[in-house]
Amino acid sequence: MTTLPRPTTSLTADDARRIALRAQGFLGAPDRRAGVRGVLRHLGAVQLDTISVLARSHELVPYARLGAVARKTVESAYWKDAHAFEYWSHAACILPIEEWPHFAFRRRAYRNRPHWNHELPVGAYDQVVKQLRAEGPLTATELGGAKKTSDWWDWSGTKVAVERALMYGEVVCVERRGWKRLYDLAERAVPQALLHDELDDAECLRRLVRLAGESLGVGTRADIADYHRLKGEQVDAVIADSGLVPVEVEGWGKPAWADPVALATPPRGRHRTTLLSPFDSLIWERARTERIFGFTHRLEAYVPKPKRVYGYFAMPVLAGGRLVGRVDPAREGATLVAKQVTLDDAKAVPAVAQALIEAATWVNCTDVRVEQVEAPGLREPLVRELARVLA
Repeated sequence: MTTLPRPTTSLTADDARRIALRAQGFLGAPDRRAGVRGVLRHLGAVQLDTISVLARSHELVPYARLGAVARKTVESAYWKDAHAFEYWSHAACILPIEEWPHFAFRRRAYRNRPHWNHELPVGAYDQVVKQLRAEGPLTATELGGAKKTSDWWDWSGTKVAVERALMYGEVVCVERRGWKRLYDLAERAVPQALLHDELDDAECLRRLVRLAGESLGVGTRADIADYHRLKGEQVDAVIADSGLVPVEVEGWGKPAWADPVALATPPRGRHRTTLLSPFDSLIWERARTERIFGFTHRLEAYVPKPKRVYGYFAMPVLAGGRLVGRVDPAREGATLVAKQVTLDDAKAVPAVAQALIEAATWVNCTDVRVEQVEAPGLREPLVRELARVLA
């Protein structure tokens, strides 16, 4: 095992929190000139998910950092002009197109994978590639059908083949249509200068570890590994040569590494007040979220309703550089409904009201209705604050 240098820099817990907030785009003036594409490059990955309450997660992520950017602008920024590609990173993510070569290690791993959950019918792969070459871009439905039955997991042979081709890097998703992937051949969609698997695994991993460190600002081995879902031993193999520097963080109790640029620039500026997608990269890693913010984050969309504590799509509320509560939202016509609001402190009421009103305006709602508030004594203060701001 590589012997790593001892940390020469010590950070307080608050230092680490502010560095993390700035690295994720929540501290300082938002770069509206760079816009959504700037957010994507800054974060390195934006997670996709099928759930849509106020909006889909990949829309909520730039909104949380930039404010009320038009949703059509978000979609255009991701998909127009071969700016990005979808691939498996932290999960299914949108990634900057220039990182295509650095996922060669993962494409190779998929090509060498011996076992799969879905069986690939004989000839289906070649048929999909042939059809895309002749007719593409196409959805799985247009290729011949996505499912054998109505069950979400029961993929057709065509769907298995085209998804396998995506994992191998022969096919890419060039757009989303009604949440369906529109597939085309990588040779047409990825710029020729980037369309290669020439980088060896070590070079790919060094780049992704460095990117994760820059996107996090400061993180433990587990934090850095989780960002692009690397294995701990993959991080260990390259972190000494990644450009990240070892640091000691008060109260963390584990070795940490930081982006040297982040260390050289004191994190100052205005904090964002906003609702966060449960899939926002600020809160991807649960242990990190608890360590930095003292906040327990759980997505309960897949938890049976009677067992939910905070709600189906509870969105953390960020204000003043802290996570100050949660809102489980819904929409009824032109009304944003706060089905359940969880607050730990009355001081958070103005911030939660501000976050709710800004979100409502963004999704073209003209009213906000509050239903249940944990800590019942805070319901009326929240309703009054909303009425005052909306008046």
